[in-house]
Parts: sequence; C-alpha cells; structure tokens
Amino acid sequence: MALNRAFRLRKNSDFQRVRQQGGSTASRLLILAWKPNDQATLRVGFVVSKRISKRAVQRNYIKRLLAEAVRPLLADIPPGWDIVFSARNQIVGVRLPVLIQDVSTLLRRARLLEGSPHPVETKELNTRKGF
Repeated sequence: MALNRAFRLRKNSDFQRVRQQGGSTASRLLILAWKPNDQATLRVGFVVSKRISKRAVQRNYIKRLLAEAVRPLLADIPPGWDIVFSARNQIVGVRLPVLIQDVSTLLRRARLLEGSPHPVETKELNTRKGF
C-alpha cells in the first residue's frame, strides 16, 4: 500500500527547496533533508536517482521500501515539516528492518521524532570528523 497522497511531496520545486535551504544529515544508506513548511501537515518525499539503478522497476521498489520504513514513524513526527530521503548506492539489496533502523536513526539525529529536542536548522549535522 502506497504512502497516503496527503503525506507526499510531489512538486520538483518543493524537493529543491528542501534540499537547498533545509538542514541535512547522512548515513551510509540515505541522505535526509528537512525544512519547515507553511502548512500544518507533514510531507515526505523520496529520491532514487538513475545512479542507483538504471531500471525504473528497481528504483520504484526502493521508493516503496522507503515509504514502508517511514510509515510506522509518521505518528511520531510533528506536523509542519517537509522531509526528503535521498537514496545512496549502498541501499541496493538492503532489507526492510535495516532500512527502518537507518530512517529512525536519521530522524533522531535531525531531532524530528517526538521526544527528541526541537529540530536544528543547520545545513549539516554529520557526526564524522572533517565535516
């Protein structure tokens, strides 16, 4: 079952706004970008480029896996945010439980899950040295 249409980012301009003006953090599998929106709803978008796979079938499968990984966490994310998950090359072949763990780790690092401190508006939150 697909992620509800009301919770999805659909316009290219929205994706660009979030990725260019919002905060971001990364893991081995994903890059998370977030920005407050002017609506009272939470919207999520997924990006899987042709660098990941030339086959649309595989790219769409990864997007569906990402949607399933985000779905249980939607209730814990406060409304009013636009969130974009961009896949990295290592995501190919990853199982859903690993993806769920990675998504929740990124959301906690970005302080977007309920129970964590307020979201940070920095451009980069990588914890590795040299960033």
